[in-house]
Amino acid sequence: MIVAVACIAVAFFLAVGHPGVPLWVVVSILLFILGVFLLKGLMVVNPNQSNVCVFFGKYVGTVKDNGLLFVNPLYRKYRVSLRADNLESSKLKVNDQMGNPIEIAAVIVWQVSDTYRAAFEVSNYIQYVKVQSEAAIRHLATTCPYDELENAEATVTLRNGGEKVNALLEAELNARLAAAGILVKEARISHLAYAPEIAGDMLRRQQATAIVAARYKIVEGAVGMVELALEQLSKKEIVHLDEERKAQMVSNLMVVLCGEKSAQPVLNTGTLYA
Repeated sequence: MIVAVACIAVAFFLAVGHPGVPLWVVVSILLFILGVFLLKGLMVVNPNQSNVCVFFGKYVGTVKDNGLLFVNPLYRKYRVSLRADNLESSKLKVNDQMGNPIEIAAVIVWQVSDTYRAAFEVSNYIQYVKVQSEAAIRHLATTCPYDELENAEATVTLRNGGEKVNALLEAELNARLAAAGILVKEARISHLAYAPEIAGDMLRRQQATAIVAARYKIVEGAVGMVELALEQLSKKEIVHLDEERKAQMVSNLMVVLCGEKSAQPVLNTGTLYA
């Protein structure tokens, strides 16, 4: 309607203001104006792309069909990609559940599922994804301990949680980004470490814990071997030992089995008691 009024106005101006202008010139100008206007209605939609159409501030719909299409030339169009996109967060420094400073980062795969929300519920949905993703990663880090050494009763830890931690992160991201029409398809922790200022101390503590656990296993095995040796000697009556000699034998076996270096044997060429 607006175009028709504009064309009539142009024709009237040419006819009244310039009576000597031929009719074919007036018609050509009108057709040119109409053609330029109609060209605005043509749009090309590529695969996994969409155009959000607005008519004088009113949402009309989203065009997702691919190819060359024609819509109302008065529609205002906003292009929104429907393709999956990757977001790799920066290394964030945050305190875990026990208050220890750690570094954490994640890789997130997301895509637009609701074009209306992505276009009109937030000012910039790409920036919204970045900010809310970092907030979700920080919140996840504060609700879980780094490992079992920090909290032995924890059911999920950042270090050993694996798929459970990824599932928690994905659920929180979907909850945060639903307002912008964003669907998170996958979220995984890509970097996890203690902050540099405590990394050395934590490494020494982990090493000490590992050494204690290894020593415990060694002693446990050595006691079993000594017990088996005494039982077999007594059962087969190879040698009869009094309590003092049993204690000495146990001591020697424990030294041999639990020592970090190979024991140097001492041969007794005399009697058992000399």
